[in-house]
Amino acid sequence: MNDGGEAGTFEELKGEVEELRALVNTLLTIIMEEADGVQSGTASSIPDQPKRGYSM
Repeated sequence: MNDGGEAGTFEELKGEVEELRALVNTLLTIIMEEADGVQSGTASSIPDQPKRGYSM
């Protein structure tokens, strides 16, 4: 006496997982961007600071 309820729930969960995956990818992209918005791989340094031992 299976009315397809389980299949519908599975499809709903699958859709939610895809939406969450897209959201996570978007958030990771935002987090990984540099402060100036350019993804050049080199962050600008703060002037007159030691070469090591500080964090931006």
